[in-house]
Amino acid sequence: MSAIRLTTLRRWSLWVLLGVLVVALLVTLVYLAARYEASVAQANVERDAADALSDMRAALTRNVQELQALQSGPPRREQWRAQAEQLLRVHREWVRIEARGPKLELRDAVDSPYRTPVFGRFGRENSLPEVQQACATATRISSHAYARSHFVPLADGFGLELMELCLPHVEAGRLIGFVVATYSLVDLLATQIGPQMGKSQEISFTEADGTRLAMHGLARRGQRVFSAQQLLDLPGNTMVLRMDSWRRSEPDLFPNVLTALVTVMSIALVTVLFMLGHDTRRRLRVEQDLADALAFRKAMEDSLVTGLRARDLQGRTTYVNPAFCQMVGFSPDELMGKGAQAPYWPPERVEEYRRRQEVRLAGRNIPPREGYESVFMRKDGTRFPVLVIEAPLINAQGLQTGWMSAVLDISEQRRVEELSRASQERLQATARLATVGEMASLLSHELNQPLAAIASYATGSMNLLQQEGAPATDMLQVAMARIAEQADRAGRVIKSVHDFVRRRVQAREAVAPHVLVDAVLPLMNLQAHKLGVRVDVRVPEDLPRALCDRTMVEQVLLNLARNAMQAMDEARVPDPEIVLQVRATGARDAGKRWLEFSVADCGPGIAEEVKKQLFTPFFTTKAEGMGLGLSLCRTVVEQHGGYLLFEPNPPHGTIFRFTLPAETAA
Repeated sequence: MSAIRLTTLRRWSLWVLLGVLVVALLVTLVYLAARYEASVAQANVERDAADALSDMRAALTRNVQELQALQSGPPRREQWRAQAEQLLRVHREWVRIEARGPKLELRDAVDSPYRTPVFGRFGRENSLPEVQQACATATRISSHAYARSHFVPLADGFGLELMELCLPHVEAGRLIGFVVATYSLVDLLATQIGPQMGKSQEISFTEADGTRLAMHGLARRGQRVFSAQQLLDLPGNTMVLRMDSWRRSEPDLFPNVLTALVTVMSIALVTVLFMLGHDTRRRLRVEQDLADALAFRKAMEDSLVTGLRARDLQGRTTYVNPAFCQMVGFSPDELMGKGAQAPYWPPERVEEYRRRQEVRLAGRNIPPREGYESVFMRKDGTRFPVLVIEAPLINAQGLQTGWMSAVLDISEQRRVEELSRASQERLQATARLATVGEMASLLSHELNQPLAAIASYATGSMNLLQQEGAPATDMLQVAMARIAEQADRAGRVIKSVHDFVRRRVQAREAVAPHVLVDAVLPLMNLQAHKLGVRVDVRVPEDLPRALCDRTMVEQVLLNLARNAMQAMDEARVPDPEIVLQVRATGARDAGKRWLEFSVADCGPGIAEEVKKQLFTPFFTTKAEGMGLGLSLCRTVVEQHGGYLLFEPNPPHGTIFRFTLPAETAA
């Protein structure tokens, strides 16, 4: 009886010990979780404080650089006030900017537009000691300096903690004056600390002894506080940036941990015997199902016409189906276990296939899902193309044990593709021949302008040579250079049309908009001078470069400008003028930038019956026109992915606009 009691007592002791250990484990987990949460909260506050200090230092440095811009150039009062007002509108943390002389005499001052003047009630004289301190320190160190903060009461019963920043203005080693900027510490915190930090923490400037100077952010809401301090050491002044974060209570516990542990332990104790009883029966059923699955898979693989091949991680063949054996002409015994060199590899490609297999087995090259093409060799030595689709071979534990390949014989498919490709090339050749006549018309139209320019410059050169006295050498050199440019332009036009007929890809380059305009401006000015037309070019300097075929786009600009000048000349406009403008437009497609070129005239406009046929080839309203200019322009623009359109130019005239893709910034 005593032995039974001893056994029972021992059993219960073990259960009690197990319970005590579980409870101790849970208490330890809860305690460690609380400590971990506290340490994480403190680390977060310290990280946020360090980030805030870094942002503050960077902002103060940028502000100093912007104030230094006020000292550039000759000191003109109107310009200085305009720049200072602009800075105050951008920087809310500044309440006042002053320009002072070498003896700190006040030359000019601008107050912030966002609040009433802070020195309007008690005057600036009360804070002159801080200004003198900052400027004396700045003179001594030959750089910007700060003064200790000072409090200025306001009319509403509150006040501001201000800090003076002084920048000396030195030219040729001589002190010319100072620029003094007055900071509001509260606004400095509000503008330079991230808004998200202000919603979850309280940020403040304090003295070294803990005296709070300015505060921004969340008011205290909890019982636990996590604080971090960072020293903001400025030339002439030192402050402490303090960040406080509160929690409503102790760190949260995890109430589901205890429930989950108890539930798991209870289920484990109750079901362990039940699971053991079912394990044998389940194992037998699984083995039977596995045998059925293997038989089904074997029947399915034997019925496939696609070759299947499996290799292990060492490259040895571990499985082939009958379709693969029939495809290459080898038996399974001749293929199984082969790794260094498969018998169906052509001898001339053995090294290539071996390197590819080494890369594949090393896991550095994942095969594409759509497969890759290769060449195999049958047992009789004939080569045939195949499409190989490979995928990792994963076992039941989720580990890769090799590669599974599906191999398709694509000999017949390649033969059909070759026949189709030959037929397609014959059709394309026929279509290209049909465009030769149109290309001849385009070529004659596009060569008119450079040949006319060459003739004009040549005539001018002959006139200069026939003048009495010494010829104008400079003018002859300019004329010869223009003739060479237009001859080169005519050559590029012929090459562009020739490349189109030969099916070559036209080269596109990144060209600045002003370069495109400058290239055709001499020809435009030549015709404009002849017709008495004023040319106004508006091309900003900061535009991105255009991606285009330079020769064809220059021809588009020249055609549009020439049409505009001829339309105003035929209508006898009293004060003819064309405006050539380039501007950047919004994204027409996602992630793509565009440049818009426009040519505006003040002519009679376009009649309604002409608008419907304006871009129709060989349609023209001119007695000597061919009707190909605008049609060619639209074709060139659309080949670049842009569009060409026209619209009225109130009160009278027409605007032609076209777009080109712009170079994307890297």
